[in-house]
Amino acid sequence: MKPVDAASKVDAFLSRFMPLVPISGLVLGVSFPDTFRVIAPYGPWLFGTMTLSGALKLKASDIGKAASSPLNFVLYFAVCRILLPLVVLGVSRLVFTGDPDIVAGFVLVYAVPTAVSSFVWVTIFKGDIALVLAFILMDTILAPFLTPFTVRVFLGTAISIDIMGMALSLVYMIVIPTIIGISLNEFSKGKVPEVINPWLSPLSKLIMTMVIAGNSALVAHLIRPDNPVIWIIFAVCVCLNIFAFIFGKFIAKTAKMDDDKQTAFFLATGLRNNSAAMVLGIQFFPPAAVLAPVLGIISQHTLAGLIGKFLVRKGKEDEN
Repeated sequence: MKPVDAASKVDAFLSRFMPLVPISGLVLGVSFPDTFRVIAPYGPWLFGTMTLSGALKLKASDIGKAASSPLNFVLYFAVCRILLPLVVLGVSRLVFTGDPDIVAGFVLVYAVPTAVSSFVWVTIFKGDIALVLAFILMDTILAPFLTPFTVRVFLGTAISIDIMGMALSLVYMIVIPTIIGISLNEFSKGKVPEVINPWLSPLSKLIMTMVIAGNSALVAHLIRPDNPVIWIIFAVCVCLNIFAFIFGKFIAKTAKMDDDKQTAFFLATGLRNNSAAMVLGIQFFPPAAVLAPVLGIISQHTLAGLIGKFLVRKGKEDEN
């Protein structure tokens, strides 16, 4: 067997068990904090490698394909930058009264861009790939501006934040790797991704495990099964994630998008880049703010599969 074929098989295996990747990172970080905490300082650079892997699949032309209906973009940013953060802020403040650090973590999760992995789920459910790629690309490029702005607007002075530092970190972690990935894809006409991706794709999944382990190690003293707050945070993460998927489907259906665009829309709104939120939380927020991104990341891929099957099937039944 050729090495590249072996790498592809490893990637297929990791993709099949994708929900276990973040869980493995969490278990390793919490179980062996002294071993994995040394990884945390390198989190932004490791995350940049993950971003590059996803960006190699993107093309600038994807925006052009989806730009024929700008209303979709307006609705997407209205939902993800205004409506969902409002709901998250209200729910988290109601549940965690008097704990602004935990509230900040929930707001941070819904202030970061959509997950690049939403492309994978849209492909699985046969949605509009061009539209979700356009969402990913636009959201990623605007992240250094929109994420700090969203955090500042919704948290105000409740917590001290280095806005400029956060913006620069997003540039390093997301924007620059995205520009490099798209450029390599465009200028090589897909040849560079064809050579690199069989190796980089499985590596990025392993890196995700290490990033989660490193960041989880720093808050391992807070993540204890006997701590009821942890279970409440996890329950709220699950409920908010389910709401985001269903609300995205409702908005897309109300806007009378076709089925493929509805699928792309609700998956893009429901899947947030929890890994980015986790790295930002470690860098710029108190430790408790990292709990929502850490616990949220272990549930959203499982929920994407379950909720996606229900919503896509439901849409087809309604059409009939």
